[in-house]
Amino acid sequence: MKTSSFHPGDYSRGHKHSLELDVGHSGIQLPILLVRGSHEGAALVVTAGIHGDEYEGVRAIFDIVETLDPAAMRGDLIAVPVSNPPAFWAGTRRSPLDGVNLARIFPGAPDQGPSEAIAHTMALQVIAQADFYLDLHSAGVAFLMPTMVGYNANDSRGRAAAECFGAPVIWSHPTIAPGRTISFAHGRGIPWLYTEARGAGRIHPDDLDVFRNGVTNLMRHLRILPGEPASPGTIETRLHGDGDIEAGLLCQREGFFVPGVELLQTVTESQELGRTVNLHGETVETYRATSDGVIALVRQFPVVKPGDPMFVITQQQFHT
Repeated sequence: MKTSSFHPGDYSRGHKHSLELDVGHSGIQLPILLVRGSHEGAALVVTAGIHGDEYEGVRAIFDIVETLDPAAMRGDLIAVPVSNPPAFWAGTRRSPLDGVNLARIFPGAPDQGPSEAIAHTMALQVIAQADFYLDLHSAGVAFLMPTMVGYNANDSRGRAAAECFGAPVIWSHPTIAPGRTISFAHGRGIPWLYTEARGAGRIHPDDLDVFRNGVTNLMRHLRILPGEPASPGTIETRLHGDGDIEAGLLCQREGFFVPGVELLQTVTESQELGRTVNLHGETVETYRATSDGVIALVRQFPVVKPGDPMFVITQQQFHT
């Protein structure tokens, strides 16, 4: 079913619904999967594919929606498996239509280009419907990140949800930069989580299990599904600090990248992290840690050009 406006209450309870939401620009339509429980309850909005080269969340949404029984649910699951169709079909992080990073422009605008129109539609017609919001990301083709869930350090609702999600790494953020899906949710008072995973243009079965089990645990935590969240197991690492990829160490010289550290490795200020070499194997740029901390992102795609993110360093948090 195609529509230009989305209101979950227009659809019958106890059923699954599938529709295409027109964003009003460039013929772009967002796939919406709506599962309405037989009884009233909370609305969980789950999105994936904000970046077109991140696939774990797409698959997790498909699998979860397929297995849900609306008769056993209270409330709604509202899912957008592919939030950036132009980038998804191109297999790129940014939209090929305008070169814009969709994850930096929320809440968007209806008349400022295709990515702005997507952000505007998603913000006001989808995320705004949430009692809780989950944005499924991963490292995509170019990067390597830990399988993790992130939350607002200043919101006990997000922290409680992160603790039961079941990711091996959790990351608390004391500040939320503008332009994100989660910053829009934050501005509306909607608690949120987001995920990352190892990416590489593949879906690792362990990451898929974390995402599927995490969404199920979150639905149980919100009382949308009956029962208690499954035991999350041991949280191996707790991180704290900013997670903006574009604010990390950036490439200055084009070349071939040779990393020198591993993901989640502890580093000290000025420590060498890796280097870029030219086509003769000669070093043209060396990357050094700007502070003590933990490596939370490492560039994996070896061909680099100026402006490419190379590393993100954050802090380890010791739970009390």
